Amino acid sequence: MNSPSDRIRDLIAGSGLAQGDFATAVGLDPSKMSKSLAGTRRFSSLDLARIAEHAKVTVDWLMTGEETPLALAARAAAGSSSEMAVAEAERLCELRSTASRLGWPQPFQPVPLRSGESRAAAVGEALAEEALARIDSVGLDATRLDLAEVVEVAFGVDVSIVALGNGFDGLAVSTADAKIILAALTTVAFRQRFTIAHELAHVLFGDDQGVHTDANVYAPSRGDQSEVRANAFASAFLMPESRLRARVQHGFDDAAFGALALELKVSPSALAIRLERLNFIDALASERWKTMSAAQAARASGDASVMARATAYATEPRRPGLLARDLFAAYVDGKTTLRPYASLLGVDSATLRADLERNDELER
Repeated sequence: MNSPSDRIRDLIAGSGLAQGDFATAVGLDPSKMSKSLAGTRRFSSLDLARIAEHAKVTVDWLMTGEETPLALAARAAAGSSSEMAVAEAERLCELRSTASRLGWPQPFQPVPLRSGESRAAAVGEALAEEALARIDSVGLDATRLDLAEVVEVAFGVDVSIVALGNGFDGLAVSTADAKIILAALTTVAFRQRFTIAHELAHVLFGDDQGVHTDANVYAPSRGDQSEVRANAFASAFLMPESRLRARVQHGFDDAAFGALALELKVSPSALAIRLERLNFIDALASERWKTMSAAQAARASGDASVMARATAYATEPRRPGLLARDLFAAYVDGKTTLRPYASLLGVDSATLRADLERNDELER
């Protein structure tokens, strides 16, 4: 099969349908299908998207005959703990590629690494400083509850929070068209924030073109320098040294420690480890505060509202805001049907179309 038309003919043959019936099934006029296969008409981006969706293949495969590294990873993950996560990443990557083909690409906005450090942890911390400077330049703050939106706006990375299967924290995707972070739904709110920061490091460093999976972002690195870098980045990104220095003063007690953990929206154990490594607290204080739970931090600070909001946020699915914007814009501009946008939302396209076109004023 040397051309898209050859591959589509093969899909038609494999479907068991006549050519006209296959065209109708994918929402394409049979005469247009015939002309496109004969070479007198080009398949449009919408045609290819419909055929790919119906046949459960990717548009990239229709165009090139080759599977992307992410598609290969999805097949390799079948039956493993990462299967659900990689399959969702593949789906989002295909939707981002669709948006790009339709004229709505999402430019990736990396940050420069100007450090001369060579140690993995020091390199991670140096890039975190650059990333925080970028966030500050666009008027945002990494302590905001919706860290996913901060990452999207500052770096042009699509961020999704979804169920990823038991015991799986997140993953990062890097392709020519897409930069995507997936973080798992969880009741451990501050773990999710660490996951997003950890995966952002993998994206900014360009680790593992295709997909980088993390079943447990807190697992020992076992010599993997990319994981050492990512963890150091996440710690410095969520707990900047300058911010800690300003807060850890004489009289820094349990209440102040708990309040700082909630302000930064990090776990007490992560904060204690970071403070000890910076020599802001001694080992005795670190050992005491590492055993403090998030609930205890809320009690010590006297303010449970931050923890309550963060937990509620971490248990709610979040679709990538940039990708939703672009797919809907393509629909409004008449470049595609509502299917890609509806697919992202996980809703029926016909019902969504009816709701979008409904005028409630006329129904009163």
